[in-house]
Amino acid sequence: MFMHPRFTGLSSLTHLQYSPMHKLTSTEQQALRARAHALDPVVAISEKGLSASVLKEIDLSLKAHELIKIRVFGEEREERAAIMETICTELGALPIQHIGKILVVYRENPKPAKTPAKPVKNAASKGLKKSTTARKRSTTSSKTTAPRGKLSSSRNKT
Repeated sequence: MFMHPRFTGLSSLTHLQYSPMHKLTSTEQQALRARAHALDPVVAISEKGLSASVLKEIDLSLKAHELIKIRVFGEEREERAAIMETICTELGALPIQHIGKILVVYRENPKPAKTPAKPVKNAASKGLKKSTTARKRSTTSSKTTAPRGKLSSSRNKT
């Protein structure tokens, strides 16, 4: 069971229990807090509280990012702690950090990693012909011309 030292006296968090699969070591939690430091909140919860549509948005954000910040505009600390508890139990997420009005939540994304994109072959390997401008450039650049500024030897004779 994860419990922040500030919330040890709150009875609302004492019944939070996660499966052993959801246990994080202190090193993992520290690494997640470090990753979350640079993040901006992706979901904001108004003073009206948590609704089904907000939970759905948090779920979509967790699917996309795994680690998210949530801004809660409620004034009471107990209310924010209850929101954190609800989010974690409803969505199977883990509470990582609760500082002020910012909650950090993590849920591992079960999808496998994306396969890398296939390299794009160049036009020559696809059997495409060069464009006409490329052919013109290649034929004109192969001609050799005399350097400018030098007069022919017949003009210099006096």
